[in-house]
Amino acid sequence: MAGNMGMEQLIPIVNKLQDAFTQLGVHMQLDLPQIAVVGGQSAGKSSVLENFVGRDFLPRGSGIVTRRPLILQLINANAEYAEFLHCKGKKFVDFNEVRAEIEGETDRITGSNKGISPVPINLRVYSPNVLNLTLIDLPGLTKVPIGDQPVDIEQQIKGMIFQFIRRESCLILAVTPANTDLANSDALKLAKEVDPQGLRTIGVITKLDLMDEGTDARDVLENKLLPLRRGYIGVVNRSQKDIDGRKDIAAALAAERKFFLSHPSYRHMADRLGTPYLQRVLNQQLTNHIRDTLPGLRDKLQKQLLALEKDVDQYKHFRPDDPSIKTKAMLQMIQTLQTDFERTIEGSGSAQINTNELSGGAKINRLFHERFPFEIVKMEFDEKELRREIAFAIRNIHGIRVGLFTPDMAFEAIVKKQIARLKEPSLKCVDLVVSELSNVVRICTERMSRYPRLREETERIIMSHVRSREQMCKDQLVLLIDCELAYMNTNHEDFIGFANAQNQSENAAKSGHRALGNQVIRKGYMCIHNLGIMKGGSRDYWFVLTSESISWYKDEEEREKKYMLPLDGLKLRDLEQGFMSRRHMFALFNPEGRNVYKDYKQLELSCENQDDVDSWKASFLRAGVYPEKTSEAANGDESSDSSGTSSMDPQLERQVETIRNLVDSYMRIVTKTTRDLVPKTIMMMIINNAKDFINGELLAHLYASGDQSQMMEESPEEALKREEMLRMYHACKEALHIIGDVSMATVSTPVPPPVKNDWLESRLDSNPRLSPPSPGGPRRAAPAQQGSLGSRGAPPPPGGGAGRPAPPLPSRPGGAAPPPPSGRPAPQPGLPAPLIPT
Repeated sequence: MAGNMGMEQLIPIVNKLQDAFTQLGVHMQLDLPQIAVVGGQSAGKSSVLENFVGRDFLPRGSGIVTRRPLILQLINANAEYAEFLHCKGKKFVDFNEVRAEIEGETDRITGSNKGISPVPINLRVYSPNVLNLTLIDLPGLTKVPIGDQPVDIEQQIKGMIFQFIRRESCLILAVTPANTDLANSDALKLAKEVDPQGLRTIGVITKLDLMDEGTDARDVLENKLLPLRRGYIGVVNRSQKDIDGRKDIAAALAAERKFFLSHPSYRHMADRLGTPYLQRVLNQQLTNHIRDTLPGLRDKLQKQLLALEKDVDQYKHFRPDDPSIKTKAMLQMIQTLQTDFERTIEGSGSAQINTNELSGGAKINRLFHERFPFEIVKMEFDEKELRREIAFAIRNIHGIRVGLFTPDMAFEAIVKKQIARLKEPSLKCVDLVVSELSNVVRICTERMSRYPRLREETERIIMSHVRSREQMCKDQLVLLIDCELAYMNTNHEDFIGFANAQNQSENAAKSGHRALGNQVIRKGYMCIHNLGIMKGGSRDYWFVLTSESISWYKDEEEREKKYMLPLDGLKLRDLEQGFMSRRHMFALFNPEGRNVYKDYKQLELSCENQDDVDSWKASFLRAGVYPEKTSEAANGDESSDSSGTSSMDPQLERQVETIRNLVDSYMRIVTKTTRDLVPKTIMMMIINNAKDFINGELLAHLYASGDQSQMMEESPEEALKREEMLRMYHACKEALHIIGDVSMATVSTPVPPPVKNDWLESRLDSNPRLSPPSPGGPRRAAPAQQGSLGSRGAPPPPGGGAGRPAPPLPSRPGGAAPPPPSGRPAPQPGLPAPLIPT
């Protein structure tokens, strides 16, 4: 059985390319175009497709035989067999069984009474003699429904055909039988709709042996009558009698060749007619497509090669068994770790700067100056509770006696209780800093991932040291608090003393922040959540926080102010995240229950992450807006206790106020000292010490921890990555070399010039009287014309639009088809051919 010789010569070229891409381990398919046959019913579409494959496997007969689209995928393989998508796992070796299965599957969906269906049959043919291509056998165009066919049969089939031929990667074979009127060809009309430039349409004339005696299609095949950009190719398929008589394709091709050589109208162009020539045209189109695809593939490979070269550089001279290289690598990695750790903590202009979030030194800075002060304020005493405690302390100190003077023991008892509460935020600050240091060490040792044991040991040694220093630091901070508890320095220059305390107003502490003036503390976007639904619900605004008020604007240009809210008497409280919301929320409210903003008791705000919320809270602290105490609500409800304190005698009330002012003054001194000393202690005892340890002692600890050769063993993943990278690097170079060879080995042909194809529009879309005679009628030579229909990259149309002989066509790389034999003289370019009277 004859195969497709042109395709067989392309196979080695494509296989070489595919092998190169497979070696790279990347998906780089050539994506060869699909080939679809379009035409009327019984025009010989399936026969044309069969001849292209070189196999006899499609159902044949009269009437509508192809009633479902057949998507035929050709796959280059060592063995020859077929598989259907609906029969997974079943291999068909006998192609007669393939034909029977197509007929059976068609009847299963459409019934046996000529029904049609758009549901395609997917068939894969594996063979060593084919390229990886997709061929599409489509139902023939019909106008009158028969049997079980629907009333709109014509529209359904057209929709089915358009589904495939609209794709830019689809070559269209517009098949028209020679014994019908070419000007009425629906195949050419459909092709024109989706391919107006004719870059991918080839006209195919079938059944030339069935024309009436005394008529021929010579003028059509010479592209003079109804010209196409790609011209027409005539073929002679097997008749139904030949198929029934089991005439194989090889014998049919020989008979076709004999017909063209012996026919007086076709013998002069016999080399440009027939199935082998059609195969060569399509194979040349595939060759052109390969040539067009290569530049893109080459660019892709060159980019990959450049990306690989930098990584491969360190592996080129690597020998895993060389101990000196391992020792050198270990020293280099420790030096890199030292530099990276220093840069991450101290900050630098390094290329590895994190642009997504705060990390390292910046994160620790935020912990020191925003998170830690906020934690201190959060634990700050509650006013009602504090006054109650002072009153009880004064009464208990006086005992049964009536106290004439304010007892300083009450001051000391209350202050010690408040100072002791500073331990918790101080120790929490240490935990947060150590947690961030752990992240910094993990990030800095990422470059050691090639040697997992070294990385693991390095992290263990550093973090063990940091943990030991953490405990020492906590002990030191506890000692600082104990020092504050040990002696109340009432002679401190900032302490107001008893005389001033008695005259101090109750609001002295609150008004302290007003010394700032109305300076801007912070600007940024936040989202307001409890706006009315009619006003658009939640939305983002640009906020400006000053020491006296908070304002919000439409955007950062600050032109359109929405509102300004005074901060007097406001407090902060945390809110739970809304349902399905990832934003972190808090609210401004008035503890006395007054409206804060219009009719709302609180202003609900949110930020995208917790860090932003903490930062805003710290800014509100600077403006004098403090967080709500957890005990506030409970205290507010205890009317009995509050009534107890409100019924104090005036002397006790004055003593409580004096102690309250003294405590407030002294706690400001202690808090200020704590806020200053805690970061300094952590910095000295943990962070600076960790830097010194990494720079001075880490290497010695690594050498003392065990066998360096084991520690410097590559991870299996890293060894695999190195081998894979080197393999890809060499495969990439090889693929580029192959592409260079393929570019030299394949010959492409230029796109034929446009031809005038007004006849398609005028004849098919308007007046049927303008129809030229059919190929089956008497001949009329048309003037040589120019227009646009065809398929890019295929050989020029036979005869040419201006009567020129066709240029030689390469049938394989480096070869060319023989020139056509001389025939009757063609008309001169630009002059009409003589008309033959009808």
